[in-house]
Amino acid sequence: MKKNIFSYMLLLLLGLMAWSCSESDSDTNAKQMRLFRDGAEINELEFSLGAASKMVGVFSDADWDASLDDESWCTISNHAGFVDGDSIQYIKVSVEKNTGEQARTAILTVKAGNTTRTLTIRQNGMGTDPGDTFPSSFATLEDFGLGYNLGNTLDSNPTSADGNGWWEQRWAAGGTPRPSDWETSWGQPVTTPGIINAIAERGFKVIRVPVTWFPHMDEQGNVDPVWMARVKEVVDMVLNAGCYAIVNVMHDTGASGTAWLIADMNVYPTASVRYKKLWTQIATAFRDYGDHLLFESFNEILYVNNDNGWTAPEAGSPCYEAIRRYHQDFVDAVRATGGNNEFRNLIINPYSASSTQTVLNELVVPNDVHANHLMMSVHSYDPYNFCNDNGEWSILYFNDECRQTIDEVFQRVIRRSSDLGIPAFFGEFGAIDGKKDPDERVKYAAYMAKKFKENETVGLWWMGLMDRRKLEWTEDNIVTSLFENY
Repeated sequence: MKKNIFSYMLLLLLGLMAWSCSESDSDTNAKQMRLFRDGAEINELEFSLGAASKMVGVFSDADWDASLDDESWCTISNHAGFVDGDSIQYIKVSVEKNTGEQARTAILTVKAGNTTRTLTIRQNGMGTDPGDTFPSSFATLEDFGLGYNLGNTLDSNPTSADGNGWWEQRWAAGGTPRPSDWETSWGQPVTTPGIINAIAERGFKVIRVPVTWFPHMDEQGNVDPVWMARVKEVVDMVLNAGCYAIVNVMHDTGASGTAWLIADMNVYPTASVRYKKLWTQIATAFRDYGDHLLFESFNEILYVNNDNGWTAPEAGSPCYEAIRRYHQDFVDAVRATGGNNEFRNLIINPYSASSTQTVLNELVVPNDVHANHLMMSVHSYDPYNFCNDNGEWSILYFNDECRQTIDEVFQRVIRRSSDLGIPAFFGEFGAIDGKKDPDERVKYAAYMAKKFKENETVGLWWMGLMDRRKLEWTEDNIVTSLFENY
């Protein structure tokens, strides 16, 4: 009888242990798990043949492990995630350049207990993707193409542009300007999805959204949440149209009396605090956005002196040290916000975004916690006297001298890009003097597009070309020339 009781108790104990193990296993199963990118659930991830990286989100309510079946050419940033309740974490998937003819695949498996999700990673080969057109050191821009600047919109700043006091008179009766009042104060309409879609449908793949922030910041440097929400609305329009978006700090720099971000070591200690706080707020607002969103540190930063700073200081000037420190502040502030910002692609500019040899030589790449996520941008309206209206000095015809000037710009920029080990693109370019013969401006557009293609880089035309109110391309011949030659 005692033996039977002992056997019964042993069986009961074994049963309880089995139940406990089963219950423990059940606790590790994810009741909710999905892999996503840009807000959409995915089971495939495509790469062109170039070296690149893409972020994949993991939504799970249980701890998970991740593994690859082939790590000879594809790697992941982390192999596990530890969560407390429903949580979103990210895996950075990186691939090496595929020098073979055939496409290749790897399988990413994410498991939480018995719950499993898989992601097929596919990379094109030389025989399936003949054009790796962007330098491999910049992670996710293999699909980058010609771009467009949404200028005179969120960057509008009537407080610095109106010498006649129009802005002050308009609001003398009291009241606070709405975002649309600022957005339209330089003559452009309120941005709509229709405007953005028209730009995207014409073939432009990246839209730069310049933003001036200081009129929307209080004395402590806090950005008005209403203004931040409007910036997000416009960025969402760009991303929903399938384009890359670039957000920057625009007319907070410049030659106007309202500029506070100045390449001056005497100003830097105070401006740095405000600058880092600004980028912390911007980066936090966009922390969960995918890698179709890029951040640009600032626009055309100057050392404001008697000529307003457009003439670059001599080599070794302390102003270049100020720029280096601002760039480091920018990278550090963005990375510190975490989320997708840990790997977001960031853009730095030389003094005044110029392409002269001195300012290019003085540009230094900031330190970054993750390699291969920085690039440089320059602005080129060269030859100046052709691209701009300079009165009696204007060049009326696009000739061999113009071509030589452009060739020299590209040589300097691409050489410096190679020396620094980061890719370069032209964040602004254009023959923006509308009084010039349209056929001559078409020649300019064609030549610039050919140079972009030849040097495996891209450029973003500075606004114009279309009537945003009517959604009509007023200079379609220039747009056609750009795409035919790129």
